[in-house]
Amino acid sequence: MKKMTRRQVLKSAGLAAGYLFAAPSILRTFAGSAKPGIEIERIQYVSNQPDIYYGWPTIARRKDGELLVSCSGGREQHVCPFGRVDLFRSQDQGKTWTWPQTLYDGPIDDRDSGLLVTSKGTILATTFTSIAYWEYGMNKEAERRAQGKGRWDDAKFERWMSVHRRISDDQRKKELGSWMIRSEDGGINWSARFRVPVNSPHGPIQGFDGRLIYFGIGLTDKQSPLGAAESLDDGKSWTVFSSIPTQQDFEGKYPFLNELHGIELEKGKFLVHIRNNNTGETVQTESSDNGKSWTKIHSIGVWGLPSHLMRLHDGRLLMSYGYRRDPYRNMIRISEDQGKSWSEAIFLSEGGPARDLGYPSTVQLDDRSLITVWYETRPEDKNASIRLAHWKLT
Repeated sequence: MKKMTRRQVLKSAGLAAGYLFAAPSILRTFAGSAKPGIEIERIQYVSNQPDIYYGWPTIARRKDGELLVSCSGGREQHVCPFGRVDLFRSQDQGKTWTWPQTLYDGPIDDRDSGLLVTSKGTILATTFTSIAYWEYGMNKEAERRAQGKGRWDDAKFERWMSVHRRISDDQRKKELGSWMIRSEDGGINWSARFRVPVNSPHGPIQGFDGRLIYFGIGLTDKQSPLGAAESLDDGKSWTVFSSIPTQQDFEGKYPFLNELHGIELEKGKFLVHIRNNNTGETVQTESSDNGKSWTKIHSIGVWGLPSHLMRLHDGRLLMSYGYRRDPYRNMIRISEDQGKSWSEAIFLSEGGPARDLGYPSTVQLDDRSLITVWYETRPEDKNASIRLAHWKLT
């Protein structure tokens, strides 16, 4: 049987929203800026429940300095029906973290969670839903059991089935989508979930003029599934305003382009990174006219994905991304010319035990040090934890 990527698994199960192990490719030499120097102050855990699989986190920082990390929690494994949106908090620059608060737990799997604190202090959390656990887990086990060849113990099978039976097939189909919730009181109370037109792992960003911009995948135009939505009311409603052409180079390969993250370089001028599952690269496109047109999606010489973009206090750009080749780690690169070129890569995290890791995102503190979070499987079991690096550029 041909091995499928996590992205293919999720799409064939009913949702196009992006993921897992891309095949290796040869990384071409890229002449960017000089290799940055970094000093790592500490690496530690954020999640403290070793019996739970946590994945695909995003970090954000409130005006008072409190750090927030949202992720998919409550899980048994990479694909399962138990995913929910959990939130961790830290008020001491990430040294200690609260017990997770569950923000949303729907009737099917709630996956990658993005996070944004707007200029008004509103917290936006995103997720997407999936039923991949059925097609590539429970359904196959049910078929094996019917033939007397079951591989799971009875407790696991009944546990998964008890979740699956909560709603009907028609109801499950209606549950699929990209979702957002809002909090206007610092994350104490949250709105009901509502649909948003695009999805990406780390959620929306805020532009220079205050509007919110969400680069992602999920547009209805099959010829151009990538694009962006905007919100002019602090995240209460979203309207698609830009479509990113996938061009001839990627014909027939959708949904292999997915998991976007972007940054506004100056008013109406954007840079967007995109995951290319065909090569395992992060690729890039730019717009200088508020998304009316985009440059041809092109390589930037970066093997690894997906990318999270941010602007440092000194104006330089930082990208952080997962590296799923042995040694499995997380990487960062710097751009000193607004994304025209990127520095050599530098390892940020220690070697992980397996490829199931990554999705790093980064914030900068007032002292100009940085905190990056990611998820990573533990060597002693198949569960995954949220980890953190506190570091600085030298």
